[in-house]
Amino acid sequence: MNTSEIIYELRMKNRMSQDELAERVCVTRQAVSRWENGDTIPNTETLKLLSRLFDVSINTLLGSPRQMVCQCCGMPLEDDEIIGHNSDGTLNEDYCKWCYADGTYTYSNMNDLIEVCVKHMANETVTEEQARAYMMKLLPTLDYWKRYEELSDDGQFEEFKRQLMEEINKLHIEGLPKVEKLNALVGKYVNIEYDLPNGKKIRFLDDQKTYLGNQLACEFGGDRCFGVIADMSFLLVCTYEKDGTNPELVMYKKR
Repeated sequence: MNTSEIIYELRMKNRMSQDELAERVCVTRQAVSRWENGDTIPNTETLKLLSRLFDVSINTLLGSPRQMVCQCCGMPLEDDEIIGHNSDGTLNEDYCKWCYADGTYTYSNMNDLIEVCVKHMANETVTEEQARAYMMKLLPTLDYWKRYEELSDDGQFEEFKRQLMEEINKLHIEGLPKVEKLNALVGKYVNIEYDLPNGKKIRFLDDQKTYLGNQLACEFGGDRCFGVIADMSFLLVCTYEKDGTNPELVMYKKR
C-alpha cells in the first residue's frame, strides 16, 4: 500500500473522521483529504505525530521502503509491534522491544545477548555452534555495539537487574533456584492467564510492554518450570509445564 491508503486505513481503523485526525496532528481537514487522495504526503514533523498517534513506524506510513533491522541484535523489524519505544512513547525504528524498552537499552554484554539469540536460532538445520558464530560476526557490525561507549548508561540498568534478582532470591521460594540472570521479555509472549481461587481468571502483564525475567528448572526435578517476571513495580513468580501449559501463580508482589 502507498501512504494515502495507509493513512486512510489507520484513520478508519481508529474510527476517526478527517476533522478529528486533522485536529490531533495540527493540520486542516483539507490537508488530510489531500494525503488520502494521494495529492501530497505529510511532512517529517507530521509523520512523527502520525507515528505516535497510531503507534506505527514512519517506515510503515511511507509504505515500508526500508528493510529495518534491530541495531542491537540484528532481528528484522518487519512488524511495528516488535519495535522498541523511546521514553516519550514514540517508536524507535532502530531497535526491537527485546533490546530497547522505554528509552533503556536492555543488553550491555554482547555474550549474554548471543546466548539468548542462539537458543531461538538453533533448529534442525542450524546448530548452536553455527548460530553462535553467525551472531559473533554480526553483532560488532551493528550501530549499538559500534557506539556502545557512547550509548551505555554506565551500568545503571545492570544495577537495577541486580537489585531485582536480589529481591527475588530473598523470597526463598521452595524449589526455585537462585536467579542469576534476567533477560528482556515482551509481554505478548509471556502474558499467561492464571486461575484465581474465586474461579476468575487474570493476566498481570501488558502485551505491549517489555519486562525482565527468566525460566528456571525446578530444583526438585519433574516437568514443571519456574517463571520469574519483574519490572519497576512488581515481582511475579509462577510455575508451568511445557510451552506454558497448566500455569500456577506462586507469588505476585508489588515493589
